Amino acid sequence: MSEIQLPLLIRASGRDRPRLTSELLGLLARAGAELEDMEQLVVRERLTLDVLVRLESASDALLRDILYWGFRNEMKVDFERVEATSQRASRRRHAVTVLGQPLTPIALSAVADAISDTGGNIDRIVRLATQPVTAYDLVVIVDDPDAMRTALVSVAREHHIDVAVQVNGLERRAKRLVVMDVDSTLIADEVIELLADEAGCRAEVEAVTTAAMAGELDFETSLRERVRRLAGLEVAALDRAAARIRLTPGARTFVSTLQRMGFSVAVVSGGFTAFTDRLKADLGLDHAYANTLEIVDGRLTGEVVGPVVDRARKAELLREIAAVEGILPSQAVAVGDGANDLDMLAASGLGIAFNAKPAVRARAHTTVSVPRLDVILFMLGVRGAEVDHVD
Repeated sequence: MSEIQLPLLIRASGRDRPRLTSELLGLLARAGAELEDMEQLVVRERLTLDVLVRLESASDALLRDILYWGFRNEMKVDFERVEATSQRASRRRHAVTVLGQPLTPIALSAVADAISDTGGNIDRIVRLATQPVTAYDLVVIVDDPDAMRTALVSVAREHHIDVAVQVNGLERRAKRLVVMDVDSTLIADEVIELLADEAGCRAEVEAVTTAAMAGELDFETSLRERVRRLAGLEVAALDRAAARIRLTPGARTFVSTLQRMGFSVAVVSGGFTAFTDRLKADLGLDHAYANTLEIVDGRLTGEVVGPVVDRARKAELLREIAAVEGILPSQAVAVGDGANDLDMLAASGLGIAFNAKPAVRARAHTTVSVPRLDVILFMLGVRGAEVDHVD
């Protein structure tokens, strides 16, 4: 009988096949082992299995049994004595999600350098997807996540990739609500410009829209100015404009996957209920809020009814929806592209600037530059195999 200084780390690697994990754990159970930690990774049918156990003592027979198990299954087995306590185990972990189209080795190397240069250590790497983007989740142990985030923002800008940094734990897994802007986010259009086509004033309205989204004009003022130009437009024009709406690529996949995972999905729009109500019915959304166009005798009056859904109101609505869903605002994800989305992004637990204006990208928690909504799923840690491809 030989005494072994434990905890003992057992690492087995080789071609994956059924029952390998259960057989090894069975050997350890019969020897009275106390399981402290375990991690398994399979890449292209090649398995790496790490098992950390604690034993008062272990016999040579146990080690021989494990080695014979490895020989019989064509697995390489290594044993390593490790420290009884680990400082790494008590340090907070962050999830660094990296995605690109493409995501090159040079870009990933720059990400790894930024993490290392700011005192971080990569604990685990998981590939989330190869289509429609390449995405990886890196679990990182770091003492100064703000410094790491700043460095990664520079890397993302230089290499034209997207990087999100989140606490890897309950905060991330507790997300239960996604609140989206509509124009240029859920849909690829600006609905007021579709209406302006019907009214023959597209160029005038576009100029005001651009200034408003860039934060150069007060949103309510700009909205009322644009709506006034629609005065006299017949109600049938709303139907014609709605028929021209184009969903952003990946929108149906995004909503379907979220709802299957137990998320509620809401839209909060500076546009109009005539369109958001249709989107709610079409996509099965849980909540939809927007401005109401005044209609008299079958024609638009050029006015909106009730309070305007502006920048501040969007943030209020996110908090109200969260309360209805029985969750905290920190459990919500907000997605938007314009300056009037900034308060909503800040009020959420994860604010995502989606193909956004520079001023919005600079202030959001993270960015997505690929013009597909479904890639946001990877920012939430969803793997490609878990996505509903319904678009």
